[in-house]
Amino acid sequence: MDAQGQVSIELVFLTGFIVIIVMGITSHLGEDVELNQAMAAARSGAIEGANINSFAIYPSGRRDDPFHRYYRETPWLLNPCNVKIIKVDYKNFGFNATHNKIRIQLRITASSPILKNSDKNPLGDRINFYARKSITESFGTSSQTNRFFNPSFSNRYVFTTADVKWI
Repeated sequence: MDAQGQVSIELVFLTGFIVIIVMGITSHLGEDVELNQAMAAARSGAIEGANINSFAIYPSGRRDDPFHRYYRETPWLLNPCNVKIIKVDYKNFGFNATHNKIRIQLRITASSPILKNSDKNPLGDRINFYARKSITESFGTSSQTNRFFNPSFSNRYVFTTADVKWI
């Protein structure tokens, strides 16, 4: 039978079938890897935003610049406080025609037993800012976004953030 080329044809069919399977799996894995990388970057950024406290660097200048406003309105947030990031998850909103990418909304859950409710909103904004910034830096897409990294981008996704949920 080998003299008639049957083994060669079976080998070609088997190799072709394996290539088709691998290509199908690779396309799905590529999307998962990118989303996992973005979620890891968001979690790292959220932790950095929660822990940065007195290490925050703000541009200085006029009396109405971000540092002076933050210092005037929430000076206690410039000192270390006990904040724990509980969970970072997301909601897929499907294809976004504006950006030609899939829109993902990050939802960060945090906990802080010592903060007052009025302090949680500015701190939540900072946590969200660092989560978006970390995604942008991870994918090198800072030229595609604004100075608040809102929204942040990867190759296939556009990321926004919901308000931090406090428990």
